Amino acid sequence: MLEPLAAARAAHRRTEAHLKVLRGLVRLGQERVRKGQGEDLRSLGGWFHETLAQASSSPGLITLLTQLRHKLAWMYVVEPPAAPAVSWSEHAAIVDAVARGDAERARALTAGHAGRVTAAHRLRHARRDDRVRDMQQAVNTVGLPN
Repeated sequence: MLEPLAAARAAHRRTEAHLKVLRGLVRLGQERVRKGQGEDLRSLGGWFHETLAQASSSPGLITLLTQLRHKLAWMYVVEPPAAPAVSWSEHAAIVDAVARGDAERARALTAGHAGRVTAAHRLRHARRDDRVRDMQQAVNTVGLPN
């Protein structure tokens, strides 16, 4: 929900410098995919999403997305995308929507992209997930009548 919001805001608040960086990252990502050089695609994707957040010009949203990205990196292993060309095409479409100032399209494209990328995440330790779930249940029900 947060990243699509950032993309929508970026469509209205981005600068030419943001667009230049976003387009450059897309160009690099697509070039790496074409050449079969996938070693740094994850880093390029991270920079893309960080720049998209920065383009929202919303300090609170930027902070939340940065914190969330760090927490996700701590909890999840991200598998390389099965079709990296698709992912970079989605990035390109997001940049086009942001450049045209089309906030709703930027939001929808980013939401779709995030939904597809989520499938590549898996918990680092499955047992930890079970413990977290058990702890959450206990914390959420303390003091409530049975």
